[in-house]
Amino acid sequence: MSAPLELPLFPLQTVLFPGGPLPLRIFEPRYVDMIGRCMKTGVGFGVTLIKSGEETSATTMHDFGTVANIVDFDQLADGTLGVVVIGSTRFMVRSVGRQPDGLNVGQVELLEDEPKMSLPARFSDMARLLEGVFEDLGPQYQHVTPDFDDASWVGCRLAELLPIDLEHKQHCLELFDPVKRLEYLEPLLRSLGR
Repeated sequence: MSAPLELPLFPLQTVLFPGGPLPLRIFEPRYVDMIGRCMKTGVGFGVTLIKSGEETSATTMHDFGTVANIVDFDQLADGTLGVVVIGSTRFMVRSVGRQPDGLNVGQVELLEDEPKMSLPARFSDMARLLEGVFEDLGPQYQHVTPDFDDASWVGCRLAELLPIDLEHKQHCLELFDPVKRLEYLEPLLRSLGR
């Protein structure tokens, strides 16, 4: 863990994983300003899963999130800002303050990245499944470099792509062992009929 860092927080009804993409449609002034500051400074912002409340109002959020780095942006046809981010480092929220414009700012501790680990052979079918759909994931995955031999990469991609409950996704984010994540996902994947 590192020394606390101040990070703007974007609570959402989604979980962002390290190495994973997230397209966002930004229209609230507080988040438009946040994106502008992040682009000027080259520093990301934190994405956290909402525990209660709505994206547009006061919320409580989970303590673990992921730093989002902006990789693409565009003005959309409806005048809103379209942004694509890629998840990088996970963090733990130590405290949260709220700016006058409603933006949440957290004191967070950045967490160490998982070590690169070869995918154990018993999970090779999960990697093959992922490999079979990866080409069809569309433009939002154009900034993601596949690594089907890395246990952490495979587990994170499956956790973000599978149609499982957000609490399951959050649990996967909070696991720091790639094998435990794959073991957790295995029965969920089977229950989806695979």
